[in-house]
Amino acid sequence: MADEPDKSEKTEDPSQKKLDDAHKRGDVAKSQEVTTWFMIFGSTLVFALLAPRASASLLTTLETVMANADLYDVSGPGFLRFFSGLSYSIMLIAIVPLGFLAIAAVAANLIQHKPVLSVDPIKPKWSKISPAAGFKRLFSAESLVNFLKGLLKLTIVGAVMFFVLWPERDRLDTLMTVEPLIILAEFQELGLKIFAATLIIITIIAAADYMYQRYRWWERQKMTIKEVRDEYKQMEGDPQVKGRIRQIRQQRAQNRMMASVPDATVVVTNPTHYAIALKYDETMNAPVCVAKGADAIALKIRELANENKVPIVENPPLARALYVSVDIEGTIPTEHFKAVAQVIGYVMRLRSRKSWSS
Repeated sequence: MADEPDKSEKTEDPSQKKLDDAHKRGDVAKSQEVTTWFMIFGSTLVFALLAPRASASLLTTLETVMANADLYDVSGPGFLRFFSGLSYSIMLIAIVPLGFLAIAAVAANLIQHKPVLSVDPIKPKWSKISPAAGFKRLFSAESLVNFLKGLLKLTIVGAVMFFVLWPERDRLDTLMTVEPLIILAEFQELGLKIFAATLIIITIIAAADYMYQRYRWWERQKMTIKEVRDEYKQMEGDPQVKGRIRQIRQQRAQNRMMASVPDATVVVTNPTHYAIALKYDETMNAPVCVAKGADAIALKIRELANENKVPIVENPPLARALYVSVDIEGTIPTEHFKAVAQVIGYVMRLRSRKSWSS
């Protein structure tokens, strides 16, 4: 597509929003080989745990049918009843293995990605029916990889079956002369060998293919610098996002403010509704407000002051005036110099007495 960005321009890692949007569209990292592994693993368990019992039940059912073949009415409606009863018996035998394989198929998808509920992959698109797009997909690098992968699996599984069955060729020749139950036991033993060998090979293929598919998916989600900027602008325009950003900024400012309270010279209080933390030393032209707050924040400021042994002075008129007129990290207005100087002078004298007495 002419309007799609070139792959070389996608240099930025995808944002969480881009990944969430891809998930909503059903675009997730998924390896068919992992699904194949789960199905083979489930088949192995079914074959090892349920096959003997299911085979014995099926054999008993068929023996009953054959032994009583002359008693069944297979003409007209009787044949339908006979066939329905036989199908029902076979279905009861197969329902547990089929259910087990269905669980394995679901687990194969859940282990690779979060549950996806999207109709986007099945929506009609021109690219899906376009001959040019189809020809391009047919001879793409991904098609070549899938072809080679399928050829490799076919070759490996064929080789596994050959190496497992070739040493047993003499045994296989004699199976036609033994009892059916013995044949089932022999086939189960050979089948487990084939399943185990195949599972080992498919494990390696599935792990490699999942990493490859994950890498391709991640590369596909990467963004250009322009896309990153556009998304940021879009998110900045969202009232909920702006509100959240404002809340985060206020929280960070409050945290910085609270961190300055232990270094304050004095805290002036209302005493319960307002608290203003002031800092002053000989290098300053005027005292500076390092923290202020009302109600719950004022209570927190007083608690921090008590914990860090910062003097607290109750002066309701001055506290109310400073709360309204001074900003955090701002100097005290000139009209309040005298009142603040009296408070700081009182604190300085108090400290001098304590140091003198100690």
